[in-house]
Amino acid sequence: MYVLDTNVLIHDPNALLNFEEHDVIIPMTVLEELDSLKSGKQSVAADCRQAIRNIDRVLGDATPKQIEKGVPIVRGKKADPLGRLQILMSTELPDTHSLPEHLNDNKIINTLAALQNRHKSRDIILVSKDINMRLKARGFGVEAQDYHNDQLLDDIDLLPTGYHEFSNSFWDNIEKVETVQREGATEHILRREGALARVNINEFVIDELGFVGKVVDLDETRIVIRDLHQHDLMNEEVWGLVPRDIYQAIALNLLLDPDVHLVNLTGSAGSGKTILALAACIEMTVASKLYKRIIATRSTQGLDEDIGFLPGTEAEKMEPWLGAIVDNLEALHEDDENMTASVDYILSKVPLHFKSMNYIRGRSFQHSLIIIDECQNLTPHQIKTIITRAGNGSKVICLGNLAQIDTPYLSALSSGLTYMTERFKSFRHGAHVHLQGVPRSPLAEFAEANL
Repeated sequence: MYVLDTNVLIHDPNALLNFEEHDVIIPMTVLEELDSLKSGKQSVAADCRQAIRNIDRVLGDATPKQIEKGVPIVRGKKADPLGRLQILMSTELPDTHSLPEHLNDNKIINTLAALQNRHKSRDIILVSKDINMRLKARGFGVEAQDYHNDQLLDDIDLLPTGYHEFSNSFWDNIEKVETVQREGATEHILRREGALARVNINEFVIDELGFVGKVVDLDETRIVIRDLHQHDLMNEEVWGLVPRDIYQAIALNLLLDPDVHLVNLTGSAGSGKTILALAACIEMTVASKLYKRIIATRSTQGLDEDIGFLPGTEAEKMEPWLGAIVDNLEALHEDDENMTASVDYILSKVPLHFKSMNYIRGRSFQHSLIIIDECQNLTPHQIKTIITRAGNGSKVICLGNLAQIDTPYLSALSSGLTYMTERFKSFRHGAHVHLQGVPRSPLAEFAEANL
């Protein structure tokens, strides 16, 4: 019997459907917390309303006695019900065996302890994203665990990097290859075996001797690698910006590729995520005019708190949060005679819009470049909501550092950025690159290594 905490339903409103044949229990205290958070335009309120609707849909017209006993969870019209959903009323324990009930967390733990006494033959497990809540429950004798359904990896080191590096020559590992010329490009057709068995579409192959190849097609038995010249990649200039290492070069290649509609860039501070994305976006809107506008947004600390307390328009209110965009725009023009005038000129000419996530839900952006900064602070449900806003001819660029998560109840493994990177690794029009990190200064290099 799995008992869900409020933060689990906010993290994933569909959580109650993800426990297969097991029973799911929602304490009355959790319903009260959802009710108190459901009002407003914030993402948390929308997630609460969605969770409440899911609960109502499962319960349907069930009577109070049926709800107390448990209502079968039906996931589809033709699907057999699996598990039961039950609303659990609070049950008081003797004072000597209960936590003080001035906190909702304590009420839930007390209720679980009473439930455990009534069903000694069954496993009662609290599911919560709150580490302290889990510690308190275990200390009180109640089993507790994190919500792992949207956690696709057991170790963050298993997350794809977007490239495969080989020592010495890549071709030393290849027994048979067929090389063809297609539309002015050299492509190598190889058997998908050995080290190549784990590659995904739009990933790169790099060796120490300078070979760079991009996986452009694959099936169960073969793989097609397009030969890219390292010299050309390293000298690709975009809005005055030239890549500083091969990882930035392949990231820039993906950003400029019109056939890649989703690009995830991860890496530590100073690895070049934002400046690469911004330079590529300006190039594709001002110079090549492949897209009509650039939309920049990010998750603000506190999970999209109200921005109304800041003065000005929506763009002016979001500017403090999107300072990294402006900082990198200044960096692109730092060699100009008058940097301030250049930046003001670019902002007046480039269709760059700062948007709050609170007002993205329900919209659709056509022929747009959508930059989502600080993606590591989004849940899988939130990031899905934003990506589905991309309309015809749009491209989404997600930037994030999995070592800097500021949102409560999120870890690197449960972050929306990790979830999306793993989910989209086989998507033909998606790609991911983990930037190794080019130090911005000796100070930054020393801090990364020693602090």
